[in-house]
Amino acid sequence: MRRIRIILLIAAGGLLTLLGLFLVLRSLLPRPIPFDGPRAYRDVLTQMSFGPRTVGSPAHDQEVDWLQAELEKAGWQVQVQTAQALGHPIQNVVARRGNAVPRIVLGAHYDSRLLADQDRGPGSAGPVPGANDGASGVAVLLELARSLPSSSPPVELVFFDAEDNGNLPGWDWLLGSRAYVAALTFRPQAAIVLDMIGDKDLNIYEEQNSNPALVAAIWKQAATLGYQSEFIPQVKYSMEDDHTPFLQAGIPAVDIIDFDYPYWHTAQDTADKVSAGSLAIVGRTVWSWLTAQK
Repeated sequence: MRRIRIILLIAAGGLLTLLGLFLVLRSLLPRPIPFDGPRAYRDVLTQMSFGPRTVGSPAHDQEVDWLQAELEKAGWQVQVQTAQALGHPIQNVVARRGNAVPRIVLGAHYDSRLLADQDRGPGSAGPVPGANDGASGVAVLLELARSLPSSSPPVELVFFDAEDNGNLPGWDWLLGSRAYVAALTFRPQAAIVLDMIGDKDLNIYEEQNSNPALVAAIWKQAATLGYQSEFIPQVKYSMEDDHTPFLQAGIPAVDIIDFDYPYWHTAQDTADKVSAGSLAIVGRTVWSWLTAQK
């Protein structure tokens, strides 16, 4: 009987040792990132079902209502910031969670361009559908809204209006982001802009005007996650994008954009050009970088 008891004690000790080793090994493994790429892609499809989200259109109104509903469902407080620019109405959808002053702004534009002027074929007289150029950045921000832990640094999510009609009569670029920055009542430490980040062939180069320290940190985070082939540590483009008004105000900002997109400002910017995998790569990179901030 005594021998059986000793054997049982040894077995129990061995099990406890194995359990301890398992817990140690599990703590050493990288924690899973709860960013859902397929769900983000479904958000692209939802936006495309509205039609082109051109300023003043019914699809634009549907987008604003849908954004508010999805953000509130995810536990965010939402307001629609209204303004006028060049005689056009602006509606930026702005979201916060909690009462802390935001340290970081995450932004993407949701509007579609009025004219597919890079498309010389059929459809060039109409608006850009905006699957990648518009809907992809919005989809990533929405999935971040659902998946960011409450312990992450306080952020403000901004869905910019009227970004995409520059070089058209009576319009200019960045009307929504300019209005947002002009009305800021706090000074964020950083602004991260996502634009055209759903391309199936994802190649995100460093943007020349972006804050070098932010670029280095985010591209390093991407490499840590194994995305060095998608986040390429080389400068290729100089962009005027929604990060520009932040930079002009002295706020560090970065433009995460894949401008090697052959369907830019064409009628072919449709959902089949967008990949759930690409959305996940960008979303997980931003999620990981943001949750690592102290």
